[in-house]
Amino acid sequence: MPELPEVESARQVLEKALDRTITDVDDTDEYVCRPHKPGEIAKALVGGKLTAAKRLGKTMWCETVTADGEPGPNLGVHLGMGGRIRITGPDGDRDSEYAGGLPKKSTEEKQKPEWDRVTFFFDDGGTFKLFDKRRLGRVRLEPDLEALGPDAYEITRDEFRERIGKGTAPIKARLLDQSAIAGVGNLLADETLWEAKLDPHRPSGELSTDELDELRRVLRHATREAIKHGGVHTGEVIPFRKKDETCPRCGAPMEKGTVGSRTTWWCSAEQA
Repeated sequence: MPELPEVESARQVLEKALDRTITDVDDTDEYVCRPHKPGEIAKALVGGKLTAAKRLGKTMWCETVTADGEPGPNLGVHLGMGGRIRITGPDGDRDSEYAGGLPKKSTEEKQKPEWDRVTFFFDDGGTFKLFDKRRLGRVRLEPDLEALGPDAYEITRDEFRERIGKGTAPIKARLLDQSAIAGVGNLLADETLWEAKLDPHRPSGELSTDELDELRRVLRHATREAIKHGGVHTGEVIPFRKKDETCPRCGAPMEKGTVGSRTTWWCSAEQA
């Protein structure tokens, strides 16, 4: 699933769709648009505009205004495992695309029209499409944000200490708890704990204040680098999360286990 860096990259692409009058919406895919019936999203947004592209953790949405200029409903956009955002400019040519943070394959140009799950049409002739071959993405009005903790990239030092540095849960499981801190997924957690040289099994409440502050710094660095280079798969340790690999930093064997119900890799020497 996309993690914070991928969603942030998608949010930046989605900004290309802002401040353009919506003339029509193809929202006929009831599964991708659930719980809405065909036409409900169109009715709420046609004539209005997307005005801001927002993100909290892995959750992304657009603020809107109606045709009368009044605040409209938020439009949630979830990418699923392989969803893409495609924006075309006024001339209809491809203007910008978020491709999931993964290398493009030549076969991906062989597209089927039905893989465009939701399409917004603009008065300048351009479009915003959610392209999703696997149909795991989602578009809906008023996504729920109440259960999410502070954004992992924006969380303050004091918030991080309070939300992460307590309890008996393993530190990796704590980082993956979206109600504690929003945005960290399995790969980003492994990359961050490897960079910080912390055992993913270590109880969160045992970390010192200095260790928590360093962990927050490393998390921000890992996130920033992932955004810069195209996704969490570009992390330093990620290519070595496999059988018979060794730590790229010290050469010790990489170990595999389960933490917080997620497959986890760590350095057998530096994260012991």
